[in-house]
Amino acid sequence: MSRPHAVVITGHAGAIGSALCRIFRAQGCYVVGVDQRRSAGSADCEIAADLSSSPLDDTVAAIRRAVDGKALRALVNNAALQVVKPVEALQPADWNATLAVNLLAPWYLTRGLLDLLEHSRGSVINIASIHGRLTKPGFTAYATSKAALEGLTRALAVELGGRVRVNAIAPAAVDTPLLRAGFAAGPSGLASLAAMHPAGRLAEPDDVAHAAAFLASDKAAFITGCVLGLDGGIGARLHDPA
Repeated sequence: MSRPHAVVITGHAGAIGSALCRIFRAQGCYVVGVDQRRSAGSADCEIAADLSSSPLDDTVAAIRRAVDGKALRALVNNAALQVVKPVEALQPADWNATLAVNLLAPWYLTRGLLDLLEHSRGSVINIASIHGRLTKPGFTAYATSKAALEGLTRALAVELGGRVRVNAIAPAAVDTPLLRAGFAAGPSGLASLAAMHPAGRLAEPDDVAHAAAFLASDKAAFITGCVLGLDGGIGARLHDPA
C-alpha cells in the first residue's frame, strides 16, 4: 500500500501560499505550511517559524515530525521578504534578512529534508521572481536574492542529479492583496501594469500554484534545473520612449 503524499510549503499564509495549499490539497496531498503568521486553515498542519532566524534546525525537526509516515512529494520554498529602498538607504540588516529568507532558508530546508525527498523521489520548487533577471530601482536587495535563488536552483539540480529534481518558477506581478495595496492611491496604475503584459493581465496566485503542481508531478519527471518564466510575456517586451 502506497504512503500518502505530503507537500511542505513555506509562506503558506499569503495569497500565493494559500493558492499553493489549495491546489496541492485538491490533489490529495497532506500540506504542511511554514509561516510566521497563521492562516485560515489553508494547510493541514501549520508550523510557526521565522525563516530569517538561522539555523533552522528546530523548523526542520518540526517538519520532519509533521511528514512522518508520508512520502514527501515536494518542498515549495515560497516564503519571501521584499525590501524596497534606494541603494543609499539599504542597511546591512536589510541584506541579512533578505538573504536569510530568500536564499539561505531554501538551502537550509532542502538540506534538512534531502533524505526524505530522495527516498520518495520528490522535488524542490523555489518561487523566484522576474526580478532575478529584470528589475527596477529600489529592488536591489530583493533582485539580488532572487538572482541568487535561480543560481541555487541550477547548482542543486546539477549536484543532486537523479536523486532530487530542483526547479524554480519566476513570476512577474501577481495579483495579490499586497500588490493592490501598493496601488491604493492610484488604482489606474494597476490597470496600466496589467496592460503592459502581452497576456493582457496580471498573474493570479492560481497560475503560480498550477505551475508548481505540474513541476512536482510525474509529468515533469525530465525537468530539473529549470527556471520557468511565468511572466505573461512581459519579459519579451521592449520598453522604450518611441
